[in-house]
Amino acid sequence: MVEGELQTSLSPDAYVKLSREFSELGPVIEAIKAYRAVTSELADLDAMMNDPANDAEMRKMADAEKPALQARAEKLEHQIRLALIPKDAMDDHDAILEIRAGTGGDEAALFAGDLFRMYERYAAKQGWKTEIISISEGAKGGYKEIVAEVHGRGVFAKLKFESGVHRVQRVPDTEAQGRIHTSAATVAVLPEVEDVDIHIDEKDLKIDTMRAQGAGGQHVNKTESAIRITHIPTGIIVFVQEERSQHKNKAKALGYLRTKLYDQQRGKLDAERAAERKGQIGSGDRSERIRTYNFPQGRVTDHRINLTLYKLDAVMEGEALDELIDALVTEHQAELLAAENAA
Repeated sequence: MVEGELQTSLSPDAYVKLSREFSELGPVIEAIKAYRAVTSELADLDAMMNDPANDAEMRKMADAEKPALQARAEKLEHQIRLALIPKDAMDDHDAILEIRAGTGGDEAALFAGDLFRMYERYAAKQGWKTEIISISEGAKGGYKEIVAEVHGRGVFAKLKFESGVHRVQRVPDTEAQGRIHTSAATVAVLPEVEDVDIHIDEKDLKIDTMRAQGAGGQHVNKTESAIRITHIPTGIIVFVQEERSQHKNKAKALGYLRTKLYDQQRGKLDAERAAERKGQIGSGDRSERIRTYNFPQGRVTDHRINLTLYKLDAVMEGEALDELIDALVTEHQAELLAAENAA
């Protein structure tokens, strides 16, 4: 039905929405087909085992095949149940990644830089593309703030649980006494939205052009290519400076603004149902401490699911980060299934 509608004359907005729906239905349809095939095989085996016309050896072979098929059927049934859980509409979207140094001064800025490199490496391993939108560098390295776009399949679904306060415990390079310091950085992962998702009225915008500042290459401070957009009704301000073209920076800034406006609306809805969502995964609130990176002990602990990995280096390289993310996704799915069963 959806496939048929896609072949008719549709408005661009309707086509985008139906395309998303069709791409989500594909894996469910395939899983249902596979499940039906397995249950049909199980029925054939039962018939073979119960048919007195078959010799004992044949019935024995059928009985031996049955456990593997039953396990396959259970796995497919679980997969279908997961696929039918109402999904976050933004899961397949690209994401805006915001990392800001928190408490800890220069060390916090250095840690913010380490986190960005961790996500950049993780994204590369997933086949995703990372593009920086804006940077504010720390006095001794790292970043006071860095904002980037992450493009790829299922980006938001994977990264959305990273929002929150990340704490680091380590001896700073600048610390002569060798004392362990605790610093923090905040991470926000926002789904990148389109005109289809949220509309912006041009009359609500104040657009300023200026020279780019800080990192950015040889063109910095030579041309007024940086763009700052203020959304007057909400007071939200976005700043983009990474492209040489003012036109490209404006397009990126408008996209970033849509994302911020969507996140604000989403935040209001989340606050209304905070009690419902406050499980082990947490609310995703940027003020909530979610993870500790302890360098002296080489461990990473995610406080929401009480998971500790003694492979800090591999996590910071982006190689073992998927172990944390996959565990969070699994826990979230279990909670959703439990809620569905309760309902």
